[in-house]
Amino acid sequence: MTAEPIFRRPPSMKGTIQPHELTTLRLRKRLEKVMPDELVAHTGAPDVEVEGEGIMRRPDVMVIAWADMDVPGSFDPRTLLAAIEVVSRSNPDNDWVGKMRDYPLIGIPTYAVFDPRTGTGAVLTDIHATPDGPRYATRKDFVYGEDITIAEWTISTEGLPRYAGSGSPES
Repeated sequence: MTAEPIFRRPPSMKGTIQPHELTTLRLRKRLEKVMPDELVAHTGAPDVEVEGEGIMRRPDVMVIAWADMDVPGSFDPRTLLAAIEVVSRSNPDNDWVGKMRDYPLIGIPTYAVFDPRTGTGAVLTDIHATPDGPRYATRKDFVYGEDITIAEWTISTEGLPRYAGSGSPES
């Protein structure tokens, strides 16, 4: 695999890129290499919201059609093909518990979680009904370095950074 260029901050921005931000950028770029042109791996605003449910989320990366982005306000979660989260060091339960509960509830068919603390993750699919509400029925765990499939696109997790002190150097 060829090395990806490293994002360099302008001189006016101090500090280094953190593993969370770098992972998000690398995932977006890798996905866009394998997705059709009418889709985008989007990393910005707006949020996704379910009206009447009081649930508003902003995935680190969301796979959506360009045409479905041309709306006022929040994105309709039913138009997302996938939501991708990079676990934060300070609040891992937000991604591993809260969003794992909310994303199937709002109808996002694929949820991928990348955890720079451990160098592992999971891709969750196949929403089904449970007594506690909709949940993902299929979970495929992975270790950084493996190829994984998010929705219908396979990407490498090789070279994704880990948080300092997690047993692997930051990239």
